[in-house]
Amino acid sequence: MTAATHPAGAASAGESLRRWRELRRLSQLELSLRAEVSTRHLSFVETGRSRPSREMVLRLADPLDLPLRERNRLLLAAGYAPAYPETALAAPRLGAVRAAVRRVLVGHEPYPAAVIDRGWHLVDANDSLTVLTERVTPDLLAGRVNVLRVSLHPDGLAPHIANLAEWRGHLLHRLARQVELTGDGELAALEEELRGYPGDGRDRPAERPGPDEIVVPLRLRHDGGELCFLSTVATFGTPLDVTVAELSIESFYPADERTAAVLRERAPGHPSGVRS
Repeated sequence: MTAATHPAGAASAGESLRRWRELRRLSQLELSLRAEVSTRHLSFVETGRSRPSREMVLRLADPLDLPLRERNRLLLAAGYAPAYPETALAAPRLGAVRAAVRRVLVGHEPYPAAVIDRGWHLVDANDSLTVLTERVTPDLLAGRVNVLRVSLHPDGLAPHIANLAEWRGHLLHRLARQVELTGDGELAALEEELRGYPGDGRDRPAERPGPDEIVVPLRLRHDGGELCFLSTVATFGTPLDVTVAELSIESFYPADERTAAVLRERAPGHPSGVRS
């Protein structure tokens, strides 16, 4: 495979490896044991005294649990071409991926579901997602939609979330964990932006889940009542393409019968309150 040079001013492979190792809170000894390389060689790589082979870069990336995008960047820093393609989702090559995602979305009706990318941008959704977006200011739904911004912005879904402090804390924790995993500057900037948004207006710590709750629910004020959702996140199990690896499907399920009934009533072609 043809070697590639990393951009001028970018961190070297050794510097990047050291940064990732420290981010993962591993000593050189711990990483060398997990990667089955000598501590001496790892030290030489980190200090730039030894140029790692392409195989060594990938070998060290495994115990560091690097996402595919970061593995490609590390390879570039070491002077090698990326190992994992990044294919546009609309490309013919990903036709089976698009079809699988669409089947999941349609099959989840009449419950809401959305597909998001690494940066929390909306990629696709089913028709039932409108129950979560119909009260959002149109400006937040124009162009490239960021679902976290829509969720927590004061002109978005936030004023309609009954347990905003609890839900906000849940989303920010997920984002902070993603920032830690990827080291992505754009995600870090998004986290800083979202933490600057007002909470629920009561200036108190995030709510603790109630004694009967088994997951953090989304409680949404709706037509004089309240809808309650549980959510799951699905990803592709064995991705070898950056785009596929960074897709996730967030599916919402009714947590009570009233919510299920409201969603059934909203579904086109369904008699009120009756599942066909």
